[in-house]
Amino acid sequence: MYRSHYSKDVTKKDYNKSITVAGWIEDIRNIGSIAFIILRDKRGTLQLTVLKKKNPELFEKLTSLSRESVISVKGICKENEKVRNDYEILPERLEILSVAKAPLPLGVVDKVEADFDTRLDNRFIDLRKQKNQAIFTIRNAVIAAVHKYLQSQDFVEVHTPKITASSSEGGTDVFKLKYFEKEAFLAQSPQLYKQSLMATGLDRVYEIAWYFRAEEHNTRRHLNESTAVDLEMAFINDEEEVMNVLENLVYNMWKKASDCKNELKILVKKISVPELPFARIVYDKVVDKLQDRNSSIEWGQDLGTDDERLLGDIMKEEGAELYFITKYPLESKPFYTMPKGDKYSRGFDLACKGIEIASGSQRIHDVKLLEERMKACDLNPEDFESYLKAFKYGMPPHGGFGFGIERFLMELLDIKNIRECILFPRDRTRLTP
Repeated sequence: MYRSHYSKDVTKKDYNKSITVAGWIEDIRNIGSIAFIILRDKRGTLQLTVLKKKNPELFEKLTSLSRESVISVKGICKENEKVRNDYEILPERLEILSVAKAPLPLGVVDKVEADFDTRLDNRFIDLRKQKNQAIFTIRNAVIAAVHKYLQSQDFVEVHTPKITASSSEGGTDVFKLKYFEKEAFLAQSPQLYKQSLMATGLDRVYEIAWYFRAEEHNTRRHLNESTAVDLEMAFINDEEEVMNVLENLVYNMWKKASDCKNELKILVKKISVPELPFARIVYDKVVDKLQDRNSSIEWGQDLGTDDERLLGDIMKEEGAELYFITKYPLESKPFYTMPKGDKYSRGFDLACKGIEIASGSQRIHDVKLLEERMKACDLNPEDFESYLKAFKYGMPPHGGFGFGIERFLMELLDIKNIRECILFPRDRTRLTP
């Protein structure tokens, strides 16, 4: 029996006909001779109305079930403007698919919200909530927009290894693992593989990538396993071409999210699509603006959390919620970032409301310069032999970026904790579920 209709798919054509619905029992209100059962599926909720005198056995079975039990019901669909969706189902046949244990470890529609750890410990129930499902419906929509836009721009989707022989960033924040008789790492990003692909003739590639970073941070905006849109493109003149692709990508994702009317209504969120082009501000001016507001930042330093928030406030005052920071000091960027003179780099970040959501650059394509930069960053070129080989036999000028999906959703939907934006978060203390 199971299901022939979702709650939101029922139309006036179904009135006075027998239909089948299925889902989780969200609530039961038994007032003696009549009972009202709220049934939930992925499209929403509907009401079952059961009369005791009409079918005492069916009445008893339905009203004795626990909340969150799963059932399939066949019955007559009746118009009723006084109930949700303007219709109700009068059950004739019931199939009990799964009985939920009571009490529930977490309520789905309880007015008192459980603490965050309890929610994450019982994520399979937490994800039954309409607001949480709305987040992931929007996430699905914006990722679909990624594929549509980038493939319209002649990008090819690729999938790179997640187990690597060396750290992609050259840093220490890596997860080590035993790979048979060797030591290996979980990939911090697809960076080195994306660049290697620029030597193949696949001029434009992208990946919905996984990042594994063993950072000690345990804040509302850090994860140790996260996802990103990672992109690389060849035969560029400078980083501005990469930034143009990035801002158009963000624009298309934002616009697609704005089409999710039902989900935005559930989240009580209004979205204004940003205008193009996004603002650009050079690093030197960023430091000046921050110091004018009594920040202790010094030239050459990365922006800390407080400085990022302060800059977000400053840029909002100037009418820009999305903005690029460009011309970073070379010493603050990874070894593969193209220098701009001796002091600056062709690296950039994209920030939204004071939170960095993407980072990119024009890359070094000359192998000798790349080896020099590795040594300047205290890295041994011999540890990157496989990576460097791709630069020795014809490598075009190229650049790219990594764009965090969870951070984008945080800022898009004004979500306070990044763990809300990924199904099963992994952080400093959480390895399950």
